[in-house]
Amino acid sequence: MKTLATIFLSALQTLAFSQATISGQVTDAAGNAVPLANVYLLDTYDGTSADDQGKFSFTTNETGTQVLVAKFIGYREFRQPLTLSGKDITLEVRLQEEVSELNAVTISAGAFTASDESRRTVFRAVDIATTAGATADIAGALNTLPGTQKVGESGRLFVRGGDSNEARTFIDGMLVLDAYSPAAPNTPSRGRFLPFMFKGTSFSTGGYSAEYGQALSSALALDSKDESEITRTDIGILSVGGDLTHTQAWEGGSAAAKVQYTNLRPYMGLINQEIDWKTPPASVQGMGAFRQRVGKQGMVKAYGNFSHSDFSLYNHDIDNYNNKAQYDLANDYRYLNGFYKTALNDNWMVRGGLSYTYMNNDVTLMQDNTRETEKGVHAKAVAEGSLSDQVELRTGVEVINRSYEQVMLPFGGTGTSLGFDETITAAFAETDVYASNKFVTRLGARVEHNNLTDKLSVDPRASLSYKAGSTGQVSLAYGRFRQSPKNQYLQYLNTLGPEQAQHFILNYQRVENNRTFRIETYYKKYENLVKTVDAQLTNLGSGYARGVELFLRDNESVDKLDYWISYSYLDTKRDYLDFPVKAVPTFASKHNFSIVAKYFVQKLKSQLGATYSYASGRPYNDPNSAVFNGGKTPDYQDLSFNWSYLPKPYLIVYLSCTNLPGRNNIFGYEYSTQMNEQGVYNGRPIRQPAPRFLFIGIFITLSKNKSVNQLPTL
Repeated sequence: MKTLATIFLSALQTLAFSQATISGQVTDAAGNAVPLANVYLLDTYDGTSADDQGKFSFTTNETGTQVLVAKFIGYREFRQPLTLSGKDITLEVRLQEEVSELNAVTISAGAFTASDESRRTVFRAVDIATTAGATADIAGALNTLPGTQKVGESGRLFVRGGDSNEARTFIDGMLVLDAYSPAAPNTPSRGRFLPFMFKGTSFSTGGYSAEYGQALSSALALDSKDESEITRTDIGILSVGGDLTHTQAWEGGSAAAKVQYTNLRPYMGLINQEIDWKTPPASVQGMGAFRQRVGKQGMVKAYGNFSHSDFSLYNHDIDNYNNKAQYDLANDYRYLNGFYKTALNDNWMVRGGLSYTYMNNDVTLMQDNTRETEKGVHAKAVAEGSLSDQVELRTGVEVINRSYEQVMLPFGGTGTSLGFDETITAAFAETDVYASNKFVTRLGARVEHNNLTDKLSVDPRASLSYKAGSTGQVSLAYGRFRQSPKNQYLQYLNTLGPEQAQHFILNYQRVENNRTFRIETYYKKYENLVKTVDAQLTNLGSGYARGVELFLRDNESVDKLDYWISYSYLDTKRDYLDFPVKAVPTFASKHNFSIVAKYFVQKLKSQLGATYSYASGRPYNDPNSAVFNGGKTPDYQDLSFNWSYLPKPYLIVYLSCTNLPGRNNIFGYEYSTQMNEQGVYNGRPIRQPAPRFLFIGIFITLSKNKSVNQLPTL
């Protein structure tokens, strides 16, 4: 009995000597207490929770090497090896904030993201197709956003004092050389690509990623849809033509084909036009898309766009209307795009693409013929992923080759040919460094080599964003951007250097409860613009653009009502081309304002939309005045309306009308090349082709899923 007692007391004594107390405090990186954190030894039952001061204490009988673990929501797991020998241990546990995709600040300066999948959506993909006045044109819808200028006789994107050539389009990261269909002089053109193709749109008015080159003012990045899950046939009966689309879906993939025919002759026979058409515009377009998943995370995409369009009109002489010259244009266009992406592991993804563009314009003025041909190939490979929990990297290489030729065949004369063959080789890299969920820095650079100038360039990019509260953030961005001169200048002097611009941007954005408020100010410095000096092309041009922009969107305050308001103030001047002095270019307006509203009326099974657009007068040059670009057009105003009626889930009747009040907007003036007998240059206004454009369409969807329709594509 005495022996058993001795053994028992000895065991208790051994246990007491081996028992250790582990204590301390849990804090964050700034030294602030983290209450209620879980603290324990890995693979044991020993542990506790910290108190409201972050302090903890527990005992353990474990010995040897053990791992102390501390956890709390919003912080990365803490682990520290301990050597236990029965002695008490006191330590400080410092937790690092976990940077999560859902809570982390994002880069927003200069960018409007439109995606059905985006967490911080400002402009959804469906908005592009349903904006009144845009007539389902991507550029038309984006022209209601801040940073754009309304140039009604062009229809293209003009961004922050830049001309339309400075706003470039990318599909799945691949450059599109000619994104607009041809149009008659002083009439708006439309984009070649339809909104329904894309699941996401990123419209950046400055400070964009180093991945995007050859864009001086703006990058419009379109992400094509993945595979369709539904087999369907869509039929469109339109007031200006018709279209037929079929989509075939299978497990993990789909294919789609569309054919569209447009002929404006019947419409223009009913509606009087400013233009004297001989043959109104007509076009036929075919599109095809293939999508296939490869493995668990791979995707192959292929897309093709083929079109032919033509028209013929009479240009009337300014001095004598009875004198007219026939103008004929025929355009052929081909665009092919292949894209592949896959995940290498949980942290890294690679993607690549190859695109080909062919464009041919055949223009005859009287009997003088001009043929313009451009071909382009773009190849790109990109790797992106995480170097750590707080550092992300994107890097890639690309080659852009384009050849251009213009052949001029004057009637009865000798033909001449001008052109160039340009190859740009580029590499880019940028990294996002998350100091915390509240602060991110993006640093990057783009390196380019141009074979025509045989020069190497390095363009830095940088962005900072700070999360102000739970719903707001402040962003700064800087970047240098460059772009080759327009074809019409580069063909005469192949060694012309690229035009350049530096962007400085400050942005505040708040997104809360389906409401978005955004204010942005910027300064843009132009350098090396094409400038004519003593009848010679040079890179001695310069300019600037600066302004303030506001954007407000709300689809929460009123049930079934979605609206946004945008305003842009622009101050810009340029000394380029044949400008005798630094002046405001003719495409720039100081004030631009838009209100867009959409309302769904359940009882009428209808969606109603309206858009009001305003732009202050733009300058024009009157040769009768001593002041260059001293003229000013009247202010531009437009009120447009659309109505979508759904009598059946598979049937839509669609009506839209632009410029409903029929306002006589004037976009500028053109003048005779010689004085009249009174020593005055005769002029005439540049007006809209017609006061209004009325569109009616009936859209039918055939599918086993009877709730599927084409409303998102209108």
